[in-house]
This record gives sequence, C-alpha cells and structure tokens, in this order.
Amino acid sequence: MAEQTAALTYTPKETAIAKVTETASTALAAQAKATIEARYIMAERNPRDFDVVREKLLKDCNRPSFAAVAIYHKPIGNGVEGPSIRFAEAALRAMGNVDVSTQTVYDDDDRRIVRVSVTDLEANLPYSQDVTITKTVERRKLAKGDTPLRTRLNSYGDTLYILPGTDDDILNKQGALISKAVRTLGLRIVPGDLIDEAMAEVRSTQRRKDAEDPDAAKRNLFDAFSAQGVTSEQLKEYLGHAGATLNPKELSELRGLFAALRDGETSWREIMDAKKPPASGTGAPQTATSGQGGEHSLKDALKSAAGRQRAEQPAAQPEAHHAAGSEDDQFFN
Repeated sequence: MAEQTAALTYTPKETAIAKVTETASTALAAQAKATIEARYIMAERNPRDFDVVREKLLKDCNRPSFAAVAIYHKPIGNGVEGPSIRFAEAALRAMGNVDVSTQTVYDDDDRRIVRVSVTDLEANLPYSQDVTITKTVERRKLAKGDTPLRTRLNSYGDTLYILPGTDDDILNKQGALISKAVRTLGLRIVPGDLIDEAMAEVRSTQRRKDAEDPDAAKRNLFDAFSAQGVTSEQLKEYLGHAGATLNPKELSELRGLFAALRDGETSWREIMDAKKPPASGTGAPQTATSGQGGEHSLKDALKSAAGRQRAEQPAAQPEAHHAAGSEDDQFFN
C-alpha cells in the first residue's frame, strides 16, 4: 500500500505544471465560450435584411474586376461552371452573421485533417466538413536529389512521382482545399434564387465590359494568365488558334479558367490534360490500335470490309469516352 501511495506522489514542480496547464485550458475554454456567445448575441441584435444583402451582392457583381473572377470554369466534359471562391466570400460578407472557423483535428507525418465549419448565427444552422490534406506532391520529373515515396500512372500512362511536400506546398494545398470547403458550405446558407440572380448579373457585366473593348479584354486576360505563369503560347495552344481575336464564348471560358487557376481549383497541367483527348483526337485511335489482335480475329470471321468498319468504329468510341471520363476523377479531390 505504501508503494502504491509513493507511486502516485507528485513533486512540487510537477504539481505546479499541472495546475498551470489546467488553468490555461480553463481560460481558453472560457474565452472560446464567451466569443461564441458574443457572436450569437450580435446576430440577434442585428438581424440581416435580405433586401440589403441583395443590394450589396449585386453591387459587387456590377464591378467588372469582381465579375472577372466570380465564375470558375473547368474543361470537364462540355465544361463545368459555377460560383467561384471569390463570389462565395462576397456573398457571405453581404449576408453577415455567419461564422467561418477551421480546426485541425488530426496531424501526422502523412496527412492533416482540418474541420471546416460555416454557421448561420441567426438560424443556428451549422455546416461542417473534414478536409484531408496529404503531405505529398506529384511531379512528372524528378529533380537532382529527389527520392520519390512511390509512383503512379495517370490516365495517359505517364508516370507521376509522389514526393514529400515542403511546408509551402502543404500550406498552399491546405489553403486551396479549405477555400473550396468554405465555398461549398457557405453557398448552402445563401438563398439559391439570390445566387442565380447574382450569376446572371455577373455574366451581364462581363458581356458589357467585353463589348466596350474586346481587344483590351483579351490583353487583360493574357496579362492575368501571365502573372500565374501561363504564357500566351500556352493559351493559344489551348484555344487551338493564333488568338488574334477572341469571341465572347472564348473570353468567358478563359475568364473562368483564370478564376479556377488563381483560386487553386486546378492547375494548367490539369487543364491541358482535360483538353487533350477531345482536342487532339489521338488518344482513342492509339488505344484502339493497341487491341488490334482481337479486331483481326473479328475481321477474319467477318471476311468483308463492311464488317471491318462495323467492328472498328465501336472499338474507338468507348475508348475515347473512357479517356475523357477518367480525367473527370482528377478534379474536386
């Protein structure tokens, strides 16, 4: 019994440290509780007026500089568009009485899990999502001294090297993923009809600004992409022509791509990879050719040119569809 009592005895120094730790934890808990209560009290005293919210948001949408980055575009299938992260931030500012918070709930050498929460303080309506940030990056080529953790093949059969990420790599990835989570959760709070009206106003502002001076709109876009490391030659490769003039659809599409690129939604490599199959038309025939052994057997059975045509055409189309579809999975991680 005496041995057990001795085992449970703490030194004065250990006791003092335990008391300090307990006091600090209690103080932090009290501070967090007071902060949350204060936010709910202020929301109750200053309820939002949706007429004012609408006025503020549409005023932002009438600014050409905001409209230029309010819609993102990704070349997935026939193209995917939606409200950008910048638009979601403006919408939440106009709404007011919204609490956005992040908390790291898990962290080790391989990954970090951050819980993102968006709460409508007036309706006491919380939304949350756990975001997993892997502490690795993918490279097509290895620099001198790089030791990859592992490799994988992308949908084109290219080898990608997975390397440990630097602190900057991890922070950039974390910021992009958290921003996307805030956009997804935050837009659930904003009324859908208000979002639709704001999106229509954004497109109207873009068309009006482009009609005033199309050449200036093109130059501004090219300059904006250049600041993101995308050259005019790369843009012309994406467009498929010299880019002397851009039609309204191309201006809108490039503007959406820039918004997605700047917000960390995607990279130029992913944009070009998604563009490659329908643009070049080489992926499907090459894949179909790799399976010619089965097709030759079928040709021998059919014994006619008409039969060969019927056998070859279905073989190319599903492969092309598969190549395009597999790229869709690389987005919205």
